[in-house]
Amino acid sequence: MGELVLGQMSGTIKHATRKASNIADDDNDGYLLLINKADTLLTGAQAGREYGVGRGEAVLVTAAEALKMTGSDSNVWANVVVPRAILTQAFPQIDDRLAVKIGAESEALDLLKRYCQLLETGRPLTSPDLITHATETIVDLIGLVTGAKGQAAELAGLRGLRAARLQAVLAKIASDFAKPGISAQGVAQELGLSARYVHDLLQETGISFSERVLELRLQSAHRMLSQRHDMRVSDVALISGFSDVSYFNRCFRRRFGHTPTSAR
Repeated sequence: MGELVLGQMSGTIKHATRKASNIADDDNDGYLLLINKADTLLTGAQAGREYGVGRGEAVLVTAAEALKMTGSDSNVWANVVVPRAILTQAFPQIDDRLAVKIGAESEALDLLKRYCQLLETGRPLTSPDLITHATETIVDLIGLVTGAKGQAAELAGLRGLRAARLQAVLAKIASDFAKPGISAQGVAQELGLSARYVHDLLQETGISFSERVLELRLQSAHRMLSQRHDMRVSDVALISGFSDVSYFNRCFRRRFGHTPTSAR
C-alpha cells in the first residue's frame, strides 16, 4: 500500500539471524512491526535488548541493525513494514523503542490491528490521497503503539488514534446493523469508548449513527428483495433489522421512490 507493506505470515522459524554482512548486501533499512498471532513465543534480540512476544503482543525491529530471532515449528504473525525515512520523519527518536515488547492489552495496538484488517479485507486503495491518508494513520498508530514521545506523538494521537477509532466504529456498525438492539451506547461499550465520543466521531462524517444504521438496513433489504423472490417482504424487513413492517415500508419508499414489492 504505497510505500508500506501489510503482510500475514506463517511458517517454521527455529533460528533466524540478520548480520552486518546481510545489511551491507541488501541495503534494507526499513522497520518491521511484528504482531504475534499464534500461541508460540517469538523471542529475539536487537539493539542490546532481548524480547519475547506471545499471542497478541508485538515488537518493533529494524533491518538496519543486526537481529536474532527464535520461533518454533508453527508460527503465525502479521507484519507492518515501513521505510526508515517515513517513520523517522514522524518520530525521530523511534530507535529508542526498538525490541521493546508491546502488550496485547494496548488500545493503540488493538486499533492498529483493526485498521490493518480493514485495509486488507477491503478493495485495494488506488487514490493517492487515500493511500497517503492510510499511510499517515498507520504511521501515527505505530508511534502510539511503541510509546513514542514528544510533539510528534501528541499530533499522532489527534490524527491516527481518532481515525482508527472511527474506522472501528464504522466496522462495528457494518457488522451489527441488522441486530434490532444495536445502539451507539452498545457499540461504544464494546469498543471501550463513550457514547458521546462515538456520536462526535460520526458527526464528523456528516452521517449520524441512526442514519447510518437505517441506510445499511435499507440497502440490505433492497438487495434481498431483488435477489430472493421467494422471501416475504415482512421476513426481509425483520432480517434486515426492522421490527415494524409499516415503518420499513415508509422508509423504503422514501429512500428508493417505490414500494418494497416493486423492488422485486
